[in-house]
Parts: sequence; structure tokens; C-alpha cells
Amino acid sequence: MTPDSSFAALVDYWIEDMEIEDRLSHTTRLLYERNIRKLVLPLFENLTLREIGVARCDYFIKQLAKDSYNKARQARVAMRLALGLAVRHELIPRNPMDHVSRLRRPSREVNTFTPAEVRYIRTAIRTWEEREVTAGPRPDGQLGQIVEVMLGTSARIGEVLAIRLCDLDLKSAIPTVRICGTIVSRACEPTHRQDHPKTAQSVRRIALPKFAVDAIRARLRNVIVRGKDTLLFSTRRGTPHTTNNIRRRLRDVTAKAGIDAVTPHRFRCAVATAINDAAGIDLAATLLGHTDSRITQIHYVPRDEIVDASTTEHLEAAG
Repeated sequence: MTPDSSFAALVDYWIEDMEIEDRLSHTTRLLYERNIRKLVLPLFENLTLREIGVARCDYFIKQLAKDSYNKARQARVAMRLALGLAVRHELIPRNPMDHVSRLRRPSREVNTFTPAEVRYIRTAIRTWEEREVTAGPRPDGQLGQIVEVMLGTSARIGEVLAIRLCDLDLKSAIPTVRICGTIVSRACEPTHRQDHPKTAQSVRRIALPKFAVDAIRARLRNVIVRGKDTLLFSTRRGTPHTTNNIRRRLRDVTAKAGIDAVTPHRFRCAVATAINDAAGIDLAATLLGHTDSRITQIHYVPRDEIVDASTTEHLEAAG
């Protein structure tokens, strides 16, 4: 590799270096590779490394951000890592991505459920599961049970589907579940359980409310083959559910009941909001497995525009 090597050659070299270093998870490496090949290479593949400067990178990211903030953010991360490798190997004197303009995240409202909406969704799922079925297999209750566990733990959909029987402790005075894995589906690979969740902070043992315990016990009555690593939720063949299938089934069932845009993420927002209202943002962040409560505050809890009424007392005293 030299300064006159193409950016495409650097990308191949960077991907190989990530595999050799083996610091990132396989899923993360695939994500970075996809982002740089799909978002960046079409415009940069024929450029040499010495032709890639701050101005060119800055313009590219700004143009991409006009189409999608997320695409621009993903491209920026991948480009910084790839060009960072070029700097470490002394192919370029500095990383141009360190000097591009900061991306401005578009403002958006947190989309959560009210308690009344959660009750309506529960009823809609129960009605669908208990309906008369004239053809095909009858629903086995897993969709509703999965929703109850999501509401009782705040866990991500992949984390819930990755719960094993050995992760459950229902015999203690306070029943708990250990969240310590997730379900991943990659191209050309069977869906499988990954033995760690999104982050190290996401590994946590959560006390279960009664409604979640009831849902888990109901599911256990239908689990015939039991082993240490047996999944709590699985297909009729005993294989892991894919997160996409559960999302799609949840969306289809609730849409038929007239409820739009029902997603697992919104359940996490509903749980975070309930815990924040009752006990504060720090406990909500811990429950969700966040390392920084600001993440919870910004992305999971709607902003409360009502100012604490005690300000009136302070102002009266000051006046």
C-alpha cells in the first residue's frame, strides 16, 4: 500500500485487518463492511489515498446527510476507521475525517405507548391468539408472552428471544432473569444465539414483575425438551425465532386491530418512561442496560414540558 493506492484497495486491507485483529464482533464487522461498500465506495473507489482530503470528505458527508442523517453517521464512522488505518501505516499524514463538520442530529419526539395503549395491544394479541382457527396451526401463545417479558424487563427483542431456561430463577423470593445474549441473523448463516448482548453493560439480572412471571410460567408448560441451553422461546422445530419474524407478526396482528406502528422499541420506551416517572432516569437507564442515562433521556423518555410547580414558592419568597 502507498499513497497512490486506491481507496478500494484500502477498504479491502481494512476489512482484512479487522478480521486479523478480531477485536470487534462478527456482526459489527459485517455492518462496517456493508456501510463502507454501499455508502462510500461508489464515490470513492477510484480515488487514490492522496486525493482524499478534508474538503472532499466534508462535502460527501454533508450531501449524504441531506438524504439521511443515519446514512451519513454510518458512513462517517466507517470512513474514519478505514482512513485511521491509513494514518497508522503512514500512507497519509492525517485523518481527514477528524476535521469534517459535525453532523447535526434532526430533532425527533420519543415515540412511546401510554398505559391505555399497552392494555389495548395486550387485548388485541390475546384476541388473536384465542380466536377460532379453521385451518393451519393454532397460535401457541408465544407472541403475547414475548410482549409480556419485554414489558417486564425492558429487554430488546433479540435479548428476550435469547433467554435460556438456565437464565431464569423463578424459585427465589424475588424471581429474576439474566439478560446475557441476543439473537442474530446474518446472510448465509442460520439464526443463532450470540452469547453476549449489545454491550457489556447490557448484561444484567432483572427482577421480574408478576405479569412477566405468569407469562414465563405459561410458556414453560409448553416447553417439552429441557436442557441447560434450551431457549425459552423457540419455533415449533426448536430453532430460535428471528427478530424480524416477531416484529412482522406483532405488526400484522396489531394492525388488524387498528393499531399502527407497534414495535419492540416502543415497548422499551414505555418501560423507560414508567420507571423514570416513578423512580428517576438513573434507575430507568440501569434497567435498560445503558451506560449513560443521557441516552435513556434523549432516546427513550418523552420530554416533560411541565416545570416543577415548586418554582412558584421560591419566586414568591424572593419577591
